Amino acid sequence: MSDLAEVAPLPDGLQTGLRLPVVLIGLVGIVLALVLARRNGAISAVFGALGGALLAVDQIVNIWWVLHMSALARSAASNDDFTISNNLFTLADVVLITAAGAALVVAFAVRRRLRAIVGRPWLTYLAVGFVATVVYYLVPATGAGRGVKVVTYCLVSASAAAAVLAGVLWHRPRPRLPWLLFGLSQLVYAAADATFYTLHYVFNSDAFPSAADALYLAHYPLVVGGLATLIRLRIPRRDLPGLLDAAVLSVVAGMLSWLFLVGPHARDESPVLIKVTLLAYPLMDLAMLAAGLRLILGAGRRPASFLLLTANFLAIFTADTLYGLQQLAGTYHAGNYLDAIWLGGNLALGAAALHPSVNQLGRRSHAREQGLGPSRATALFAAALVAPATLLIQDVNGILHDVPVTATACAVLFALTILRMTGLVTDQRRLAITDALTGLHTRRYVEERPAIEVARARRRPGMAAVFIVDVDHFKSVNDRYGHPAGDHALVEIAARLRAATRDGDVLARYGGEEFALLVPAVEAGTLGTVAERLRHEVARSPIAVCESTTVALTVSVGAACYPLHGGTPADLVATADRALYAAKAQGRDRIVIGAAEEQTPYPIGVGLGGGQLAKVDFLRQVADEIDGWLSGHEHSHAVGRWTVALTTRLGHDEALVRRAGLAGRLHDIGKVFVPRDLLTRPAKLSDEEWRLLREHPMAGYRLAAVVPGLDIVAEIIRQHHEFFDGNGYPDQLAGTDIRIEARVVAVCDAWAAMRADRPYQPALGEDQAREQLTLGRGTQFDPEVVDLFLDLHEEGLVGDLRLVRPASTVDGATVLPVQSGPPDQETVSAKVFQNISS
Repeated sequence: MSDLAEVAPLPDGLQTGLRLPVVLIGLVGIVLALVLARRNGAISAVFGALGGALLAVDQIVNIWWVLHMSALARSAASNDDFTISNNLFTLADVVLITAAGAALVVAFAVRRRLRAIVGRPWLTYLAVGFVATVVYYLVPATGAGRGVKVVTYCLVSASAAAAVLAGVLWHRPRPRLPWLLFGLSQLVYAAADATFYTLHYVFNSDAFPSAADALYLAHYPLVVGGLATLIRLRIPRRDLPGLLDAAVLSVVAGMLSWLFLVGPHARDESPVLIKVTLLAYPLMDLAMLAAGLRLILGAGRRPASFLLLTANFLAIFTADTLYGLQQLAGTYHAGNYLDAIWLGGNLALGAAALHPSVNQLGRRSHAREQGLGPSRATALFAAALVAPATLLIQDVNGILHDVPVTATACAVLFALTILRMTGLVTDQRRLAITDALTGLHTRRYVEERPAIEVARARRRPGMAAVFIVDVDHFKSVNDRYGHPAGDHALVEIAARLRAATRDGDVLARYGGEEFALLVPAVEAGTLGTVAERLRHEVARSPIAVCESTTVALTVSVGAACYPLHGGTPADLVATADRALYAAKAQGRDRIVIGAAEEQTPYPIGVGLGGGQLAKVDFLRQVADEIDGWLSGHEHSHAVGRWTVALTTRLGHDEALVRRAGLAGRLHDIGKVFVPRDLLTRPAKLSDEEWRLLREHPMAGYRLAAVVPGLDIVAEIIRQHHEFFDGNGYPDQLAGTDIRIEARVVAVCDAWAAMRADRPYQPALGEDQAREQLTLGRGTQFDPEVVDLFLDLHEEGLVGDLRLVRPASTVDGATVLPVQSGPPDQETVSAKVFQNISS
């Protein structure tokens, strides 16, 4: 007791002034608890608990005071003063004990709510920390109070590190690294607090810098590392808007920090060690602020744990900045209001780790970019004006300093603003061509791309393919499970189709349940493979349409390839669409490779009226009739298709390609004037019969020339039997005197004739047909065209002839040509050349 008497007593007025706020706050808490008991039990329980705790703290202080004054009384220090003071506080204690009892009654009345509060460790932690902070400020900084203040402050600071560790062990966030870094940084920070306040309160040392400053500075890299780890986990790499917004605010903060903290410290005449330490604090704070802003302004969910973590580093940054300003002005002293901000930041960190939502902080956001809402736009606009406003204010006040720094900040902010605006324009365009449900491109976008890819294929040359995918029986999903379930199914189907594509392919939502895929630089032989991969990827497993329901869905796929199935983007899409409907008609869950629709190519600049088109259609019918006389396989269709492919690969313009295609389609129409029995005779022809047969190019020329606008097509038909060496007919033209379209048609015609069964010969195999083309290279055929044709055949662009009907029928039974054994090579060659020359 004698030790207590030796402690310097507090004046009665100061003692009353310290206890009075505690009593008043406690009583207010009790009153609020009673008022809110029926309206909101949880809040009432909080106020009741806080009020009771404050009154309990007051009684602890009162006991210390009574013991102290008793010791003084025994030493006859001031009996009268003690008696008066003791009587007053005894009366106050009666009121306080009554109020504390009321608090207990209220807490008991809402015990269920109180248990709910206690069942939330993060909230309990904040409440206890708040009470401890109040105690820190109420305890006098004299005598034994010094030790109480140091212990209280250090316990609150260290409790945050313990709370982070407890939260990691309890909630097990994935990954744990960010929180382990936060916990370690707080442990270092608590060690710094213990060092600083022990030196200040126990040893009365205010030396700067001290060992505490080294520890304070050491905790910053750990905080920045934890924030950087969270940023990497939460924010997609392409979140450029969030990065630019954080950069704008960081540049402004950096400029202000230089003007008011860094610059003045740098110009100060203090010793080097003091100057370096003073500069280190704002620089470390800026690094922490930049990382924190990147986290705040980036994409991702913002649960309670996120908000508490944000409060932590913002509180530390605010208090550190004010500390730097006070150090610069020489007004800082330990125990001022900054301690409350620092302690509040520590408590926010511990609560963030204890909150159940801590598990959500490491989840990656699916959104790539953050929208520019009104609040963010206002903040960025105001931030961008800070630098020029600073120059303006300095100019008005006639005090210009650090102008290069401010001017540089203006330039950087201008550049960042331009980049942000450019990003907004790009974002608007992306939204215009992106389907909101699936994240794929829209139909508008995919309808523009075929023209680009077809033009590229013409220049290189190359191929481009279009696939149209339709979900089978999708209406039944919407009807049975509802439209939200249908939306889930579409999202999953889009994801599966995306997984089946390669980089550079363009996948889009084409309609309600239709998707379109544009594949550049594709080979004709791989169309079926790509289409089957799309079909299989969707059908490989059932699709979840809600939490407990899965549905087996399939798709039908139609495909078309340029130039094999169409010469224009519209033709390509139309062919793929027809193929899709063919797949639907065949039973769904299958793929169909399209066939080119009949078109009417004509020279660009020459229009065909309705009458001319009808004449062209009639000539097509004539060509089909003649093909039917000679074989059960297609002929003129294939020649026209291959001619388009070859002339495209040769790099000719669209007008020539279309003329060549139509000439290939109509090249044999002159045979309508040749007796049918002569065309189908298997025996060798006489000279007169040969002469009659060789009239068909001229007859075809005359038929085509009847149609206005088809003069060049007619000339191609006339020349398609001219030989490259000049021994052909009817005009014995040679070399490049023969139109290139006619030279291409000649090669395609010969290949189609050799690969089909004819009355005078069975179909040749691919090797034999290649050999015959090679034999005619340079004599009958243009060598360049032969080489290109064989190259396209190797690439799969020259496919097999389609069977359009059986070769012949006898009494309704199909009869196919039969060969008893391998033909004699000499006979084969003779028949081949008879075929080629006819």
